[in-house]
Amino acid sequence: MPIKLPYNLPAVETLQGEHITVLTDGVTAGTPLRILLLNIMPKKIETETQFARLLGNTPLDVELQLIRTKSHQSKNVSEEHLLSFYKTFEDIEEECFDGLIITGAPVEHLAFEDVDYWQELCEIMEWSKTHVRSVMHVCWGAQAGLYYHYGIQKQEVPAKLFGVFPHIVEGENLLFKGFDNGFMVPQSRHTTVLREDIEKVDEVSILSSSEKTGVYAVASKDGRLIFVTGHCEYDADTLKNEYLRDVGLGKPIEIPENYFQNDDPSLPPILSWRKHAFLLYANWLNYFVCAEALV
Repeated sequence: MPIKLPYNLPAVETLQGEHITVLTDGVTAGTPLRILLLNIMPKKIETETQFARLLGNTPLDVELQLIRTKSHQSKNVSEEHLLSFYKTFEDIEEECFDGLIITGAPVEHLAFEDVDYWQELCEIMEWSKTHVRSVMHVCWGAQAGLYYHYGIQKQEVPAKLFGVFPHIVEGENLLFKGFDNGFMVPQSRHTTVLREDIEKVDEVSILSSSEKTGVYAVASKDGRLIFVTGHCEYDADTLKNEYLRDVGLGKPIEIPENYFQNDDPSLPPILSWRKHAFLLYANWLNYFVCAEALV
């Protein structure tokens, strides 16, 4: 089924080339699920395309609305792109949405309160309690959500979690329905949330984890709030580009684990997570956004 995107959004051409049906402004296909994407990643166009790909590969009609934080000046995308395709919270705060995705952001080194858009993000998360059916928080967005809603603090890890790691499903739950109990997820982060801190909070359940990288997915027991610490939306070359960027800048960086063929950066990366990424977002839309299922 199609995904509805703004006309001329760069993701449109990319997704059409992947045989994903895209509708643009002025074309309708029934009543779609209205999904809001709060994009706080620096590379806006890349992130838009990644999430639109996942949402557009399900049997459901989806309309994607992009928003950004007004309190932060983006440096990696043109003002023209932002004005053409993004709204601010002020523009949509009187509306209701079926789902909200809050992306990650490269601000792990800062305390939450020191992030320049923290107060605006808090306002959006508070608003989501009454205006959105289910919220998917991703990577730093998951850490921010767990801190805001439940007071769970992020913790630094001794070495960056960087690569593609095996994960397991913990118990039966709808978010991971149909998953193999052993699936790969890209991770790229310097901080984590500890299992013991999460387990102190009665309102949430751990749904998935990794022996190497810790807790992967957490959900509120009513299914309204989902928190995933990894980046299953990543393209095949996202970690490669991050690795080459840091090498070029002379930063200390290890080769991402379980990623390049033979751990050789001169060889192509192995795309081992795409089918489970599609399934994760299909399950979120089907069982949480549409049905508000209990986990």
